[in-house]
Amino acid sequence: MPAVHVGSGRKVVALPVLSRGPMSTVTPAGHAEPEQRQPVLNTVDRVCEVCFGLFMALTFIGAVKAVAAGEDAGYKMFLAALGCNLAWGLADAVMYLVRTLADRGQRLKLALTVRRAEDHAAAVRALRDALPDTLEPLVEDADLERIRARLADMPTLPSRANFVRDDFVGALGIFVLVVLGTFPVAVPFLVVKDLTTALIASRVLTLVMLFTAGFALGRYTGAGATKAGFAMIALGVVLTIAIIALGG
Repeated sequence: MPAVHVGSGRKVVALPVLSRGPMSTVTPAGHAEPEQRQPVLNTVDRVCEVCFGLFMALTFIGAVKAVAAGEDAGYKMFLAALGCNLAWGLADAVMYLVRTLADRGQRLKLALTVRRAEDHAAAVRALRDALPDTLEPLVEDADLERIRARLADMPTLPSRANFVRDDFVGALGIFVLVVLGTFPVAVPFLVVKDLTTALIASRVLTLVMLFTAGFALGRYTGAGATKAGFAMIALGVVLTIAIIALGG
């Protein structure tokens, strides 16, 4: 979906604009420039989905351990964790599609409101009201007027928000990430016969993956990769202790 880049001086922000054509941007000088294709899921999305899968598997393994018994207890725990994350991955993927369509519908509603405004001032006010609080002071009315003018010049807008191919790619990516988060936690129960040893190995692997996820998130946000990795481990330790205290 195209974006209109607005701002003055070094303060430049991007606002989404609905269009059926190729992606492009409008600079403050009014020149159209090609826009690079954005990934369907950003780093935060990927890290969060992996962590969701890890936490769900860890929680279910803790719950099933309390009732599983017999020679096939490890296999039962593996199936429980896998089934949990298959269900969670499916639900999360569907909700991603719902959220994506709702967001696109809200942007379409804003675009139609701007086009149907009685005067330019009302259209600019509608655009300003839609800005996040952190961006609102950075955008001048002249910048918003350029967006209004571009929307007014667009020949047509979709009658309603629709899905595009990348939406389903993103949903599939979420499903795969959540399910893959199960395997490092659940595999020890398939390869280690002793249930206690398998449980320890599972939790160690979980902490390693949490560190990796936190490391990636910290590097992405600039908060310090190593610090974020250990912070994510601390979160995992707290969660594991809570699971054990509850009978896991």
